[in-house]
Amino acid sequence: MRLLVAVFFLFAALMQAAAQQQGADDKPFLEVQFDDAEAVPGEMLILRMTVMVPTFMPKPPVWPSLDMPNLLVRLSERSTNPTSDRINGETWSGLTRTWRISPMIAGRFTIPPQPILVTYSDPETRQATQVRLDTPTITLTGVIPEGAENLNPFISAENLKLEAIVEGDPETMKPGDGVVITMKAEIAGNSPMFLPRLLPDHTIAGIAIYEDEPAVDEKQDRGVYSGSRTERATLLAEGGATGEWPSVSLDWYNLTSRRVETATVDGFSVHVDGPPPSSVGTRDWRAIAALALAGVVLIAAVTLLLRWLIPLVRGILRDRRQRRLESEQHAFSLVEKAARDRDLSRLLSSLDLWAGKLAGADPRFDPGLRNALTAIGAARFGASPSTPDASAWRRLRSVLGDVRREALQKEKAIALPPLNPVVDHGPS
Repeated sequence: MRLLVAVFFLFAALMQAAAQQQGADDKPFLEVQFDDAEAVPGEMLILRMTVMVPTFMPKPPVWPSLDMPNLLVRLSERSTNPTSDRINGETWSGLTRTWRISPMIAGRFTIPPQPILVTYSDPETRQATQVRLDTPTITLTGVIPEGAENLNPFISAENLKLEAIVEGDPETMKPGDGVVITMKAEIAGNSPMFLPRLLPDHTIAGIAIYEDEPAVDEKQDRGVYSGSRTERATLLAEGGATGEWPSVSLDWYNLTSRRVETATVDGFSVHVDGPPPSSVGTRDWRAIAALALAGVVLIAAVTLLLRWLIPLVRGILRDRRQRRLESEQHAFSLVEKAARDRDLSRLLSSLDLWAGKLAGADPRFDPGLRNALTAIGAARFGASPSTPDASAWRRLRSVLGDVRREALQKEKAIALPPLNPVVDHGPS
């Protein structure tokens, strides 16, 4: 009997442990596949990450970018695909994302852990639950193959073609004529982002060179990259010229044959009939010296004038500002501002200042103004104000303009001479 009881309790403990383990295992997990971690710069490595959940994902995971300096990271056209697997006798669903990563230079690169946010349906509650899965540290190395150590820049591809198109005849040009050169490199098995500048850094006396912005076209077919880089320049004849447009060579590493190859386009001759653009007769050094001396004298005169003129202008501006600050208009503007700000203390002092600027009747004794001020005081300090504070201030602002017009009219009347002047004829 005791043996049966012991067996029963042992069986129960095993079942409980199995249930706990099953519950612990019913969590999303991440699988990473990165078989080859070494590549020639430009050669694509395949990195796959698979997120598995015990139920389903109501929305896709938030994947990391994996971007790093000197690493080319690309997603193929169908970079994310659904998957499923049998785990512990249950069907799990998942998503697999595939990156193509290439080192752009030789060296060792380390992509640190980055989060993946996964939303899935909890198997017990059936509620959408979000968890965070961290990617492992990913290390890859860019290596320069033997025999390609001197390539600068290093370019790898399955195929590379270089061509030049010349529009116009560069050997029979005249001043004002133009020739357009189009340099185009087509690459297969790699991204055109690796292609360097194609047009040579070259000048020809008498020829002006105008370059367009480069055009880069990248394509992808089932994870294989290709594309082209196009550069265009216009050679404009400014005068007689004779020279050579150089050949262009591009050394590259063939990923198929595993050896260095060279793509080349030939140069061409350039000839422009006519005198050189710099042939404008003998320079008159005396005239040049006279112009230089005149320029020095003019600069000195302007400097002296400014030394005298600047203080004068500053004084005029200072006096004008002072007159404005002392004017009746400025004093009235202070009254208006205090009324807008509803600052009673500043309003009363501004009214005193404004009244001092008027030669006529004191505007502070205007009945309309006094009534408005009384209403403000009653609204603010009265025990039971009959007029709201805001309404009293609006009443004040409405009468200020009329008070000022009346005060200015009285001031003008005082300044005018009498209509019937009295003439003194002396003693009769």
